[in-house]
Amino acid sequence: MKLTEDTCPFCGGTKTSGETMFSVDLGFGVVVVRQVPAMVCDQCGADWIADDVAAQLESYIEDARKKHSQIEVVAFAK
Repeated sequence: MKLTEDTCPFCGGTKTSGETMFSVDLGFGVVVVRQVPAMVCDQCGADWIADDVAAQLESYIEDARKKHSQIEVVAFAK
């Protein structure tokens, strides 16, 4: 099997544009970000987040950390 940029390295499926959910446990609380743009494997569901999206996720996490939120659920702002 020849891997390309659009091929899932885990199962060989095809990566397509979609959305995923991102969560992180901060120890004192949890941050959940819904509707995160990602490349998602159409076969196994593995996902990949672009660097610019990851940077925006970091800002959500930092905001929750400053507020010391126990639970923070946000929708990704596109």
